[in-house]
Parts: sequence; C-alpha cells; structure tokens
Amino acid sequence: MDATTQSSTVSEALLEVNGTPVPYSEGGRVLGALREAGYDVPTLCYESRLDPQGTCRMCLVDVEVDGRVTQVASCTAFQQPGMKVTTHSDELKQYRRTILDMLLSETGPQAECPKCLSFKTCDFHSATDEYEADAGWLKPIAPRAKALDPNPFIQRDYDFCIGCFRCTNVCNDWEMAGAITVDGRSQNSKIFSFFDNELLQSPCTFCGQCINTCPTGALTDKKIVGKTVAEKLERTKTICPYCGVGCGIQLLTQDGELKGSEPDFTAPSQGSLCVKGQFGSWDFVKSADRLTTPLIRKNGELQPASWDEAISLVASKFEHYKDTDGPDSLVLWASARVTSESNYLMQKFARVAVGTNNIDNCSRT
Repeated sequence: MDATTQSSTVSEALLEVNGTPVPYSEGGRVLGALREAGYDVPTLCYESRLDPQGTCRMCLVDVEVDGRVTQVASCTAFQQPGMKVTTHSDELKQYRRTILDMLLSETGPQAECPKCLSFKTCDFHSATDEYEADAGWLKPIAPRAKALDPNPFIQRDYDFCIGCFRCTNVCNDWEMAGAITVDGRSQNSKIFSFFDNELLQSPCTFCGQCINTCPTGALTDKKIVGKTVAEKLERTKTICPYCGVGCGIQLLTQDGELKGSEPDFTAPSQGSLCVKGQFGSWDFVKSADRLTTPLIRKNGELQPASWDEAISLVASKFEHYKDTDGPDSLVLWASARVTSESNYLMQKFARVAVGTNNIDNCSRT
C-alpha cells in the first residue's frame, strides 16, 4: 500500500459511539468523537484550552478495540480506527453518580451555590441534576476553608471547591501568571495564593480566568455575585471597548439594567481578557462622572455649552495656533477605545486639514 492509499484509508476510517459511526480523527481524543456523535459526558476537570488532566474520572467510557473492552478517560484517550465507544451504560451511570454523591458530601448545597444563584447553573450542579446525585447516605465531610481575601474582584468561597484544579491549571499553563497553586495533599489539599493567601499580594493580574473556568461556585465575580438572579440574566455578545485588540465579551443585563460582563468563549480571543475587560468594561456606563454635555471654561470655570458652540471654539483655537505658530505646534491624540474608522479619520484630519504628522495613540507605551 503506497502512502497516498494509506492516507486515504485513514481519513475514511470510522469508529462508533453508541452505535453511531463517526469519522476517525488521527490524534483526536475520544471525547471529541463522542461529542461529534451528539453525546456528552460530565467533564469537571477538563479545560478545552489546556492539555487534558484526566483527574475527575467523570468522563470514563467503555471502549472496545479488537474485541477487548476497557474503561478509559475520554478526555485523555486517543481515538483508534474501528473503536467502539459506550458512554452511558448502567455501570458507568452508577459510577458517575457515586462520584457526584461523594463530591456533594463535601460541598455546599446547590441552593446556596453563588454561581448557580447569580449567573447560571454551574457545571458541577448540572451534573448532579443529570445523575440525580444524593449525598444523604454519606457522612458529610468538612468543606475546604474560605479564603479571607480582601481583593475587590474575585470571591473565593472554597466551601464549593471540588478539587478539580482547573483554576490552578489555567492560571499556570494558560495565563502563565502562577498566582495560585495547590497546597497540601488529598482531602487536606486547598487552593492557595503566595504571600499570605491574598491575591493582591500575589502575581495575580486579575484576568478572571480562574473564575471563568471554575465548574462550581468556589470562584465568582465579587462585583456581580449576589446582585443578579440567574433566571433573569440576559447575555448580549459584543466587543470589549477598552482597546483595539477586540476581545469578545458578553454583557450581562437584568430587567434592562447593565449588571456586568463575562468573556465570550466563541470569539477569537477564546475567553481571555485583561483586568479591564473582565472587571472594568461596563461599570463606567453608569458613572455619575460621565459628561452628558460639552463644557467650556468661562471666567475660570467649566460651564455647559451646546455642541455647536464647543466645536466652533475648538476650530477657532486650531486655526489660531496653526496660523500663529505653524501646524507642527499642534499635536493630536487618537484613542484605542474607538473604531479603526474613527482613528483613520483622526490621522487624516491631522495630516490633511491641520498639516502635521504629530499624531499619537493612547495605547502606545
């Protein structure tokens, strides 16, 4: 068999997920195949932007290869041509429910989960609902201790932590910030930040990725949590207004009032935001300090003026200094918070109307 024939055979190879044929993807994970077939399993430790960890064991499936059946973590196991995958056998469903029962025995109830209450049902409680988990037959385990952290952005309520370590993985491997780590072992393990367990004293940049990847209510947006109701919250896709990168965000509104923002993971930015995009892209809208009318200084004091009056004053000042000291006596500043078209017109005005190349941008540092 020549190389061309072999490549064609591989590309046409199939595997089965619950009897549904799925094209084999060389180097692809089993999890990708079952999702392509229209099936899904809980993935409490899985973060699509990182290498799979395979630690929560919730995504275990039965795979049959050459007549041999084994159980594998679908997020880590690679696809094989001819593989037969079973996702929801009675044994697997009971296995997942038992894990969820045990996790429930060491976390707070869903009725108190801050993410479920203020944002939407978290991944963990979505799974407990699906599998009808019940920790009543288990002795409750002491939850992880709360972090007494005075930072203004991230609420750390480790009563709801299930030890999946998605937050530490995304902080260390995606953001490369290294602000949080795992301290202790086994049941005594906890999420800890360097320098007295306070994020303000750590390398944390407050990008919010730990909040956005957390599958429970252990990490939430402190500026929003408790101020919204999940069932009433509406999401509108848009672009962060803070700079020209164009990161995707979703504005959160309730009863027509802007309440906050969160990343848009379908955008090219893949959910990544800076501290401004995560925590500061919306509250200035309601600021009492926003100007609603032009102001002109008269007799040493700023006084309201009409737009025509303000524009005429600016035009006369431009003309005066251009005629008196020459066009290069003027400098124009563009903004990274407006559209590319607006900045294009700004530089055109500087070079053609004013006659100077003295134009710069606020984001150039």
